[in-house]
Amino acid sequence: MSKKLFLCAVLFLFTSSINMDARHKKTRRTVQTEQRYREIDNYDFLYTGEDYDFEQSSPVMDNVIDEAFTHIGARYVHGGKGPYVFDCSGFTSYVYKQIGVNISPSSKMQYATQTPIHNSELQRGDLVFFQGRSGRGGVGHVGIVVDVDHNNGTFNFIHASTSRGVRVSNSTESYYRSRYIGARRVME
Repeated sequence: MSKKLFLCAVLFLFTSSINMDARHKKTRRTVQTEQRYREIDNYDFLYTGEDYDFEQSSPVMDNVIDEAFTHIGARYVHGGKGPYVFDCSGFTSYVYKQIGVNISPSSKMQYATQTPIHNSELQRGDLVFFQGRSGRGGVGHVGIVVDVDHNNGTFNFIHASTSRGVRVSNSTESYYRSRYIGARRVME
């Protein structure tokens, strides 16, 4: 009887320590995600020109970006529409749905149905579109603009990438620079 009791106690302690390690790792990952968000959200250093309008951002678009950042690191799955796995257009439609705006879960339809805008008009929350992997034209990828540097025409965008899941990329990265198609505004 005492051997059984001893074994149960050892088993309990062993499983408790595994659970504590798992909680510690989850907490560490959460802290890392929050730190990345703070680093990316603090992008004021990019804007050195006097012609940038910091008042351009709206509370609604801030909510879009905040919602998008809560999914940093979520896995990419073709056809994934959230909240734990996404493909690119499933991600953008899910984020907008969380603030009460329904857009198509198809990147081609998002491109076709939302308001076209020129790059000089880009702002937080706009959708940006890229050719697919083949690079043979046509919409194949979409992301949400996080911030824009109007001095040099570059922007950061959050998207569900096939290789790294939900992440932030920059328009100057060669893969995206060579495949950029255009931008659309979801809300005026």
